[in-house]
Amino acid sequence: MKTIVYDRYGSPDVLRLEELAKPNPTEDRILVKVVAAATNAADWHYMRGSPAFARLAFGLTKPKTPRLGLDFAGVVEAIGPDVTAFKPGDAVFGAGVLGAFSEYHLAREKGTVHKPENVSFEDAAAVPTAGLTALQGLRDAANLQAGQRVLINGASGGVGTFAVQIAKCLGAEVTGVCSSSKVELTRKLGADHVFDYTKEDFTRSGQQYDLIFDGAANYRMADYARVLKGAGQYVAFGFSTVGHMVGQMVVAAGLRSATSSQQFGMMPTTSVNQDDLRTLGEMLEKGQIKPLIDRRYPLEETAAAIRYLEEGHARGKVMINVAGAD
Repeated sequence: MKTIVYDRYGSPDVLRLEELAKPNPTEDRILVKVVAAATNAADWHYMRGSPAFARLAFGLTKPKTPRLGLDFAGVVEAIGPDVTAFKPGDAVFGAGVLGAFSEYHLAREKGTVHKPENVSFEDAAAVPTAGLTALQGLRDAANLQAGQRVLINGASGGVGTFAVQIAKCLGAEVTGVCSSSKVELTRKLGADHVFDYTKEDFTRSGQQYDLIFDGAANYRMADYARVLKGAGQYVAFGFSTVGHMVGQMVVAAGLRSATSSQQFGMMPTTSVNQDDLRTLGEMLEKGQIKPLIDRRYPLEETAAAIRYLEEGHARGKVMINVAGAD
């Protein structure tokens, strides 16, 4: 099978396409013939071994797992002896195990669900990591309630595009923050209000919010606090954002305890579980969420896809079409 591998940290130039033996599934593993896979910010963080403290998990001097790609959709080829929910020929999607940038992928049963019939493989592959981050961040970390006002900073990114749609599904009034070229796109996703950060500073707008869901980290914590309601919450998501904001959040947490009831926190590690993947699948099936696909690359051009994603200008998801779009 053709697969993307790397054996040292660095730029996308470290990625290469190799032929490896097709693995046999054991225990709770499922061998999936991949149709489509999605890139995520996590991929280039794994590739570069950044931020530095993450190498405690990734591998100190070189990657422990020399494969990339978390999100996939495809057809079950074979199953391990402990698998009970799937059979060969099932159309599935999921996440949670590195190695999806490949013609075949060994997935875990607990990180895989059936693909709805009316959803394309590409759309299903676009959802897992970004969709789970948005769903769990808004529903669980922030406990977003119907009628609340939420501001999503980074509304046109991979997670942000899902966060806008999921927040609307939860009944919130949504304000998105993005650049000029993405204002109309963000409105089409369902945002009630949009700030173009190149022209407007939402932290000085006089508006206040119950929740700020932040994937951009381009303001000071004191600025965010100014536009939060008295009992409002700030939740940061994404490797880069959390790494940039953690120091400020420690200080803000101390000030909060002394001066207000505002909450400042980070999105916990995304939990890849079947219940939430099924929830996202149902949202896809009903048309409540729709992935925004920016660009598509063939497997052999994965390095170019990661390079584009890393530039930070993607509108939604950057996809890897392994067996062609359906």
